[in-house]
Amino acid sequence: MTITLDQTIKQKQQNWLAAILGSQTFWVLLSVLLACVFLSFATDSFATTKNLYNITRNVTFVAIIALGMTIVIITGGIDLSVGSVLCLCSMVLAVVMHAGYSIETGIAASVGTALVIGAFNGVLIAYLGFPPFVVTLGMLSIARSLAMVASNNTVVFQFGPDHDKLLALGGGAWFFGIANPVIYMIVLALLTGFVLRWTRFGRYVFAIGGNEHAATLTGVPVQAIKVVVYMISALSAGVAGIIQTGWLGAVTTNIGSGMELQVIAATVIGGANLAGGVGTAFGALIGAALIEVIRNSLGLLGINAFWQGTFIGGAIVLAVLFDRIRNLRQSE
Repeated sequence: MTITLDQTIKQKQQNWLAAILGSQTFWVLLSVLLACVFLSFATDSFATTKNLYNITRNVTFVAIIALGMTIVIITGGIDLSVGSVLCLCSMVLAVVMHAGYSIETGIAASVGTALVIGAFNGVLIAYLGFPPFVVTLGMLSIARSLAMVASNNTVVFQFGPDHDKLLALGGGAWFFGIANPVIYMIVLALLTGFVLRWTRFGRYVFAIGGNEHAATLTGVPVQAIKVVVYMISALSAGVAGIIQTGWLGAVTTNIGSGMELQVIAATVIGGANLAGGVGTAFGALIGAALIEVIRNSLGLLGINAFWQGTFIGGAIVLAVLFDRIRNLRQSE
């Protein structure tokens, strides 16, 4: 039977439409847009320039870490230490700059700390066979403890001679009035998306998450890739910590507390599969956006903020349910 050109084009259009409608990220994006439209009419303050500026800026910290978490989850792992790593990297930056060193030295020390932690986690997981949950749960406690030791559990709010540079880095708006953290988030999301889609490293990450044993048999350096993946996750937390320090203008040992749950929630809601093999950079951003819209809307609608966890938890359950239904349909 001969297939005409029109039939081929129509089939491709139908496949494209089916892929969009079957994408969890699409439905989460639609939910975010509908929520924004509803809140714009239901409240007088949601659609204001100031509130939208705050939403876009606040979402960046969870979103940046979610980009790194997405890569980890694609491999079938998990990183529970990101909130504490953010705290430790922020504190290292603050303490180094408070001692009189330049902002470049402080950032280098903070990034170096993140990479060492990520490498430590990765080696234990990849080469010694420790469960990711156990290793990163332990690091969650270790990193925050080290942050307390580094600062003697005090607030650091003076950052030496480059104090103003750090505040401008995290709290400024250098391009067209767009908050700097948003620019960083977009650049990092594009970079992450490119790496996952177009590089050999990205293919290896998906291969490990899809079938680690098969990946090993085909020559994928599974152990080395896993170490790099956890280094990227810790680095994303460190970068978020640097930006958040400049935005807040002070660092306490409570910073980043509980953030790992928000990050994992954003990643899962955005379409990543905790079993591995599935995830996108765009999905991480959309998941983080939904969480921030939920958080922002509770106050505007006069709902007790304690309900935030309920709404976010419900979103996670719905996301997993959606993924489960999709898998069942594909298996049929």
